Amino acid sequence: MESGSETQMDLNNNTSHQNDHSIMEMGSGNFGCAHYRRRCKIRAPCCDEIFDCRHCHNESKNTLEVDPLDRHDVPRHDVKRVICSLCNTEQDVQQHCIQCGVCMGNYFCPKCKFFDDDVSKKQYHCDECGICRTGGEQNFFHCNKCECCYSKVLKDSHNCVEKAMHHNCPVCFEFLFDTRADITVLLCGHTIHLECVKEMERHCQYSCPVCSKSYRDMSRVWEKLDQEIAATPMPQMYQNKVVWILCNDCGQTSEVNFHIVAHKCLKCNSYNTRQTQGGPASCSSRITDMVR
Repeated sequence: MESGSETQMDLNNNTSHQNDHSIMEMGSGNFGCAHYRRRCKIRAPCCDEIFDCRHCHNESKNTLEVDPLDRHDVPRHDVKRVICSLCNTEQDVQQHCIQCGVCMGNYFCPKCKFFDDDVSKKQYHCDECGICRTGGEQNFFHCNKCECCYSKVLKDSHNCVEKAMHHNCPVCFEFLFDTRADITVLLCGHTIHLECVKEMERHCQYSCPVCSKSYRDMSRVWEKLDQEIAATPMPQMYQNKVVWILCNDCGQTSEVNFHIVAHKCLKCNSYNTRQTQGGPASCSSRITDMVR
């Protein structure tokens, strides 16, 4: 009899646990916005208005229709109140609704006041960055000089640039530090959106838009330019003309023979150079033509 009673209690406990889990997972993936799947909204502390997430707030408050003096971003760490999407109960920031018990985000960060139901992103909080990032904490390290998180693949190979991501993307001008888009680190150490790099390559641009250094192996292009220069003799009046050039790749200055196609660095053999003194400017578009 005692054994049967214990079995019934176990069944009741299991049923209760299943019911609690079912309530917490109610509506998972069915609520949210274009930025996140989540089961709550936030009350912005800056303007006391309700939005699905901070990105929704920032997009709404920074449009051309808004007076420039009134444009602003929400201070994410100052969010104090959230509204449950299922029962509309407003409450202090917490993972589970105090009214209906639903889990408002399978991933929850109390430091960032951040909720997200899509845990496939492998979110984690970086204390050094002060924000949540995606990709799995085990796959990233925080570089104290660059002041941002990078893939562990780059731990011993990247060139450190102070506050590397604390600026806008040099192509699309979106702030990089807390962007939701994928970022890549160029050989020079500067950061840029991965999609922006792909867009540059579609337009045959292979130098960093910040420092102008080549960010990929250009040796085959330089060989083609060697051949084209050899096949394009300059007119007699220019054959003894010399100019000074600055190499964007190694930083060396050189005095070289002027040529209309391109000028080659005497130190590293790069054609990613710019003319600094003497003669008419060379035709830099030839490098672009070589990579087409």
